[in-house]
Order: sequence, then structure tokens, then C-alpha cells
Amino acid sequence: MYAITIPEPGGPEALVWAEVPDPVPGEGEVLVEVVASAVNRADLLQRQGFYDPPPGSSPHPGLECAGRVAALGPGVSGWAVGDEVCALLSGGGYAERVVVPAGQLLPVPEGVDLATAAALPEVACTVWSNIFMIAHLRPGETLLVHGGASGIGTMAIQLAKAVGARVAVTAGGPEKLARCAELGADILIDYREQDFVEELAKATDGGGADVILDIMGAKYLERNVKALAVNGRLVVIGLQGGVKGELNLGALLAKRAAVMATTLRSRPAREKAAIVAAVREHVWPLIGAGTVRPVVDRTLPMPEAAEGHRALEDGRHVGKVLLMVPRD
Repeated sequence: MYAITIPEPGGPEALVWAEVPDPVPGEGEVLVEVVASAVNRADLLQRQGFYDPPPGSSPHPGLECAGRVAALGPGVSGWAVGDEVCALLSGGGYAERVVVPAGQLLPVPEGVDLATAAALPEVACTVWSNIFMIAHLRPGETLLVHGGASGIGTMAIQLAKAVGARVAVTAGGPEKLARCAELGADILIDYREQDFVEELAKATDGGGADVILDIMGAKYLERNVKALAVNGRLVVIGLQGGVKGELNLGALLAKRAAVMATTLRSRPAREKAAIVAAVREHVWPLIGAGTVRPVVDRTLPMPEAAEGHRALEDGRHVGKVLLMVPRD
């Protein structure tokens, strides 16, 4: 088969479409014939040599895919060859075929075409596990999402609104903020021109955010704590602004607040399976009803994955960038 390989870490040009050995499903695994994958920031870090796949995972990038079941490994039940599926992966989505633990498979949601379903697994699992399973966002609370126009951001806006929360977002520029508003965001903050702590305080009469979903890490840590409401929960899922920051424990104590940091890729298979099951139960019906929808910025041939990486690096996207496997 063919897959995107990374012979040497580097820029987008380091991504090479090349012939590689076919994967074989083992115990409890399913072989998926990939139709599409999607670009995530973790893929950019892997390409640069900063984020190796977990041990035993595919060496190829790609944390999600959509396609058709091609073969079942020993001990797999509940799926059949030919089923249309999407999947949460530890790697390997940028390829013609990939092996997936059966617990990380999802059916394609009603009303979503097979290729577009590739835009869903990573963001749905990230958002649901962090905002709802960890931070326990409740109806009537305020959620602040940094990077509201990203794939994760566009999903977070919709899911938070679906459960009755108020949503604030930061994004770069009026066009991206307008897209966030279309998805339901209530408070729009241009991080290039405005201080999100001040703007959030104005919009909430000084109350702040009950939950903050943060992709910046160290750069925003102090201001995020300032922006938290009493009993607020800050969840850090990205480190685009650095890994080491200073935390004012006094401010945290005064607000009875919590700071949590999580990753999804390195979690054990049983934890991923539990998250996938929760997403199937809670998120898939919302997508089937049209309340929540995947947001796709553009679709590219998979051999042109470098262009997808450039789009994320340049911030030239709203939602997801999909990579389509070429077919003869």
C-alpha cells in the first residue's frame, strides 16, 4: 500500500507519499480501507520530530480516518467487512489502509457522507472527554474556547451550545469570529486586538468562565486563571504557547479553581474505547439530528498532505482539512 512517510523530520516537504508494507490486524483489531483522513496539529509536531507515535502504533501520521472495514482480526465482533466506519487512531491515518482497535471504531453518523466523517473522531473525542467527562460543563455555565475557529473549536462551540452553555471564543480576525458566531458562539474576542480577560469580564459582569479549553499552555496560563470563575476549571490540551509557565496558587485557591492537562493519543486503549463509546452515545445523536455538524475547510489529495500542513501552520483554515486517498 501507499502512505505518507517522514524519512527525515522537517517542514511540510518532509512528507513523502511512498510504498510501505500492508498492516495486518491482530487480536481485537480491524483493518480499515481508508477513504479520507484529517490533519491535526499533532501531525505537524510528529513531522517536525517532536511527537513520536506511542509504542506499537503506526509510524505514519494521522489520528483519525474514515473508510470501510476490509478485514477483522481474531476476537472481533459487532463489525463486518464492508461496514462504513470512522475511527480514532494513535497514528497511521495518512495511508491507504490502517489497523484500528475495534473499540476505537464508530459508525458513520446519520446524514454525514463517508469522507466527511473523517473530520469527526479526533475532535469529537477530544471535546467530549475534556469539556464534559473531565471539566463537567453544565447547562447555564460559560465556556471559553481558545482557537474557536479550529477543528476542536468549531466542535466545542456546537456541543456546548447543544447542552445549554454560553460560549465565548478567541480567534484571529473578524472573518473567523463571524464563522464562530454562525456556529453559535455568544462572546467573540479577537485575540490580536483584544485582551480576552478584560472582554470576558465585561461580557459576564466579572463572573468569568466556568470552563476554559486551552490550546496555548504556558503563554496563557496566568491570564486563564484570571479569567476563571469561582469553582472554574481550566483544561489545557495544547502547548502552542510553551510548556513552562508560572502558576499563582493563591489566585487558584481564592477561586477554588482547578487546572487540568490532558492528552488523548497516549491514553491506553481501554480509556480510548470508553471515550469513543461516550461519543457514540452522546454526540452521534446530535450529529444525526443536525444539531452538530462537521466543519470542513478544504479537501486535498492525500499525496498533497504538505499543503494541508501549511494551511494549519499559516492559520488559513476554519474547521478541518481533509486528505483523500487517491483511487485508480
